[in-house]
Amino acid sequence: MNIVNLEYPLSQSVLDEVPKDGQTLAIGGFDGVHLGHREVIGRAVSEGRSRGLRTSVMTFHPHPREVLGAKTDSSAITPLDRKLELFREVGVDTVYVVSFTPALAALTPEKFVNEVLAPLRIRVVSVGFNFTFGHRGLGTSPMLKQLGEGRFDVEIALPFRVGGERVSSTLIREALAQGDVERAATLLGRPYNVSGAVVAGEGRGRTIGVPTANIAVEAGSLKPANGVYAVSAKIETGPYAGRTLSGVMNVGFKPTFHSALPVPTWEVHLFEFEGVLYGERLAVSFLSRIRDERKFDSVAALIEQIGLDIQEAKRRIGA
Repeated sequence: MNIVNLEYPLSQSVLDEVPKDGQTLAIGGFDGVHLGHREVIGRAVSEGRSRGLRTSVMTFHPHPREVLGAKTDSSAITPLDRKLELFREVGVDTVYVVSFTPALAALTPEKFVNEVLAPLRIRVVSVGFNFTFGHRGLGTSPMLKQLGEGRFDVEIALPFRVGGERVSSTLIREALAQGDVERAATLLGRPYNVSGAVVAGEGRGRTIGVPTANIAVEAGSLKPANGVYAVSAKIETGPYAGRTLSGVMNVGFKPTFHSALPVPTWEVHLFEFEGVLYGERLAVSFLSRIRDERKFDSVAALIEQIGLDIQEAKRRIGA
């Protein structure tokens, strides 16, 4: 998969690499690359295959809300690196990572089409029903269809529903904020996932008989509600790379030992694993929430509860 960093105005080097016979394009923020997003991208892939064209995705980084100063959480359901992996999995040939700048934000819908889309020789554009573009989001899906008439076709994906509920990044964020990782997985079409390098922690887990890997989760990742979760962890680097293990993870501030920590910790205990993981990358998938994080009266009480958490995690995931 080819990754092209694109800035407005488009450079000649970018234009020189545009397929001569054109391409199909899915446009969107695609945070989460959830089931609804996959419907939009899937249409571009399908059109590309039927017409013998390469398929591209256009996404934006940083998120427009950061550039425009919106007072909302800028954490991502899928940071850019993970988003690119998911695009590759669904058969995309090229990803245009567009630098969202004030100059781009100021473009009228007409100029966005004429100065960004047209030079890329787009033959088919696939967008969601609620897609907006151009200055202040004045461009809509129907307007894109009108502006593209005679130049490119426009596929508009209808709302994607699961159990009568319209899939959206907002709903996924709400589910994760409540710790409902099962609901988030249903909307995403896969378990919610974070990744990062294993770093030195306080070493307390080993002293109480439950060694943990302390993960420096990729900056900007969305944190689910504090608590204890049954998880699956894939080791991505080092001598154990490729191994996937079940485990139990605590996300939070370890109130039994600390009155206040500046940032939350992500600690995972992997079942039946002995080895050193410092410096290696882990990708952790959240499967089920076991309980809230809470303060215990003693270390002994905490150890007893951890034992119960491990049993419950194994029961839920069949480990």
